[in-house]
Amino acid sequence: MKYLDEYRDPKAAETLRRAIRAATTRPWTLMEVCGGQTHTIVKYGIDGLLPPEIALVHGPGCPVCVTPLETIDQAIAIAARPDVIFCSFGDMLRVPGSERDLLTVKARGGDVRVVYSPLDCLKLAEQHPDRTVVFFAVGFETTAPANAMAVWHAQRRGVRNSAVLVSHVRVPPAMTAILSAPANRVQGFLAAGHVCTVMGYEEYEPLAARFHVPIVVTGFEPLDLLQGIYQGVRMLEEGRVGVENPYARAVTREGNPHARRLIDEVFEVTDRAWRGIGTIPASGYRLRARYQDFDAGRRFPVTARPVREATECIAGLILQGVKKPRECPAFGGRCTPERPLGATMVSSEGACAAYYHHGRLHTLGSRTNA
Repeated sequence: MKYLDEYRDPKAAETLRRAIRAATTRPWTLMEVCGGQTHTIVKYGIDGLLPPEIALVHGPGCPVCVTPLETIDQAIAIAARPDVIFCSFGDMLRVPGSERDLLTVKARGGDVRVVYSPLDCLKLAEQHPDRTVVFFAVGFETTAPANAMAVWHAQRRGVRNSAVLVSHVRVPPAMTAILSAPANRVQGFLAAGHVCTVMGYEEYEPLAARFHVPIVVTGFEPLDLLQGIYQGVRMLEEGRVGVENPYARAVTREGNPHARRLIDEVFEVTDRAWRGIGTIPASGYRLRARYQDFDAGRRFPVTARPVREATECIAGLILQGVKKPRECPAFGGRCTPERPLGATMVSSEGACAAYYHHGRLHTLGSRTNA
């Protein structure tokens, strides 16, 4: 199949639906890791096509959602400085900090801009040598190569007024944390295809072996997800563990070696706090020592203070696959995209936003996995 419409073909979807039903003999719980996959599942009603024995739960696959509240407050403090041009992708501007968001900073006169590439910030820094241009480097391994490239170019071109505020997170350690949790109910994963496009899936093989789970590398279209579910169910039913890759049109086992080398050149692995989850060892990136002159956190230190999430928000439990958005008492009432309590309602990849935008304000029939 070569064209987008073919990955949304109803006849092919029905064939896969029947195959999944035929393969299923007992209850299984699968987690899709990526928020983009969650949106496809909810938008196209894929969970409603599955036999009642198959439960899909939503993972921490939204980098905007898992960025810690303390980091949001740090970004807001830096963005409010008169000597800074603060740049970010659009979703981050609406994520609430403990008191306000980046859009509020912009409304009060801060120079906060939406950009489409971190390399845009490098151009801005060259155009405004009297100010520091800070890019909010948020994301999984998918966005790390472009952010690393911006830092790499800034150093080689001597653009010293360019900086990044790094809040990168890594997927395999998060999966490890989920599988290690006492309340875990996940028996298999649909791995994020875009992350694997960059990193490959070698890191998932020891994880699958350690926890005795199947992991299926999965894309983002309806047929990608149905195929991933089918292969995951087959592996569970047959008692097989390991990694399968039906997303071979985009992913190889080794990933993109050039991108991986660039990430390793600029970043090193570090522990990272995840909003609603806590600190996960070796789950993030930070700038290596030779690039620390471009670290906005070091250049503009902000005094940390204790912050608390909204008491009603259960985003942490949703990100861990323990709860669904509709189980939050504030969902769709006191928490909406216009008045969000937590990041999972703000981000375009957040599970709460997916449920809200695609009409999942009420239970889909009697299905428990809807």
